[in-house]
Amino acid sequence: MTQDINKLGFKSIARDYDLFFIDIWGVIHNGINLHKDAVEVLKSLFEMEKEFILLTNAPRPNRNVNDFLLRMGLNEKYTSKVYTSGQAALNYLIKNYKDKLFYHIGPPRDFGLFQKFENMKTQNIDKAEYFLCTGLFDEFDKDLNHYKKILNSKIDKIMICTNPDLIVDRGKVREYCAGSVAKTFEEIGGKVEYFGKPYPLVYNLAAETKNKRILCIGDNLNTDIRGSNIQSFDSLLISNGIHKKEIETNNFENILKKYDVNVNFIQSNLSW
Repeated sequence: MTQDINKLGFKSIARDYDLFFIDIWGVIHNGINLHKDAVEVLKSLFEMEKEFILLTNAPRPNRNVNDFLLRMGLNEKYTSKVYTSGQAALNYLIKNYKDKLFYHIGPPRDFGLFQKFENMKTQNIDKAEYFLCTGLFDEFDKDLNHYKKILNSKIDKIMICTNPDLIVDRGKVREYCAGSVAKTFEEIGGKVEYFGKPYPLVYNLAAETKNKRILCIGDNLNTDIRGSNIQSFDSLLISNGIHKKEIETNNFENILKKYDVNVNFIQSNLSW
């Protein structure tokens, strides 16, 4: 049974855990502005000397997201807690793929992910040995069929996906993420290696989890909550995120059955 902590606040459960994996986009900010109540939670956890990681499926190295949050006004003592799916992917790519030609699928702003081996990037999709997917091309950010067309005859190549999220809300605008392209590639028979939530590797790279009471906080049932379920961590769903409309118009227990997940706690917005 999921416990609603809107009246009790996050403080009612904070002392029960040793480590918190906290999603960023949808929990700490909405892509445009910080959520002040969520920042107060970080402040309180910091003062309690609780361990927390700002774990995000951002397809960029830690430093890029760190800098972005600093520009938004988040204190450096919190931004230093960032760990991204992009960082996990970058470490893997440098170890296993840095000498192989790749074709980049995603916007130019994700350059930081392959800066160290940019010379291996090719504009010729036929010459590529693998696909590095960080998102969608700016000119085709709403058309998944475009990716089906260009990849349809290339399913013998592997795709590295640095953000398993399917969608994200930037303010009030919903956008596709790299996970939607990867899913399209899988639908036509391609193979994908994912880095980020819900896959266990990113949690283990971000922090030592052994013998700790762990709570995962996020707004996405497919990634944040499923990731917690896979590893038997507890979870807190922020309901005013990705699934807001779905939750407002459907029975919550039916939603959990639909996504095949369990949620320990629910709160509209992360608030102390």
